[in-house]
Amino acid sequence: MEWIGQLAQSVVMFAQTVRVTDILDVALVAYLVYRLMLLVSRTSTANVAKAIVILVVALWVSGLLRLYVVNFILGRALELGFLALVVIFQPELRKLLEQLGSNRLTTFFTKEESVSELERAITQTVAAYTAFSKDRVGALMVFERKNLLDEIVNTGTPLDCAVDAMLLKNLFWDKAPLHDGAVIVRAGRVVGAGCMLPLTESTSLSRDLGMRHRAGVGASERTDAVVAIVSEETGSISVAIGGMLRQHLAPDSLEKLLRSELMSAEEEKKEERSPILSGLLKFLKGGAKNGEK
Repeated sequence: MEWIGQLAQSVVMFAQTVRVTDILDVALVAYLVYRLMLLVSRTSTANVAKAIVILVVALWVSGLLRLYVVNFILGRALELGFLALVVIFQPELRKLLEQLGSNRLTTFFTKEESVSELERAITQTVAAYTAFSKDRVGALMVFERKNLLDEIVNTGTPLDCAVDAMLLKNLFWDKAPLHDGAVIVRAGRVVGAGCMLPLTESTSLSRDLGMRHRAGVGASERTDAVVAIVSEETGSISVAIGGMLRQHLAPDSLEKLLRSELMSAEEEKKEERSPILSGLLKFLKGGAKNGEK
């Protein structure tokens, strides 16, 4: 029992030396590491991260086994690899520096801007789908949530633009080269068009439903995405979520459903922030406002 008392005493003595700034320091580093992990969670970036880990482990093993030539080559490869990372992550690094150099410093720590962009995307999608339903123009849009859809995006044409009703009308125009595929939306922005979706293997769907609906249901079965569909034959609006297809939706019902499924997910992410991070964000916002004055 003595060692338990000594351990408790050591913990108390250590706690007395911890300052508020130390907690803030650790919280900031932890959050930066978290954002870095989000960055490497994408499929292509994750492969690069795995390659770096393999090289580091190989470098350590070669040093342990005294394989001097191999160790030298791997060491030089890692040095060049850091320069290659700057090239590979150039878009992400540029976006990071733009945020740090702008007055909207809080966008580096949060995704509040993506929430407003997502809200605009929903409004523009409903406007476009209202016209599609009236004119019987086929459409297929996939709204990404937690499951990343990089593999699906890679099957089509990568884009990076805001969701706009006129843009969607041009993409799904029956003579447009990308009208047969799906449009992928991530955080309120179009990241891909003309993308191929996996077809559902369910036999319970009506035979009247075409390939567009079967692809939408298939994507919702394999991911947590929300898929909005317009039938080219009937103009009916449908939404597929979790393998379930909700058909014959009015534009108002479509908007309510998209807001419920997509906006609530963003609100949940906000609520998951730690109290320390929330306080830091308030401080940053206050400083930004004072700077603007």
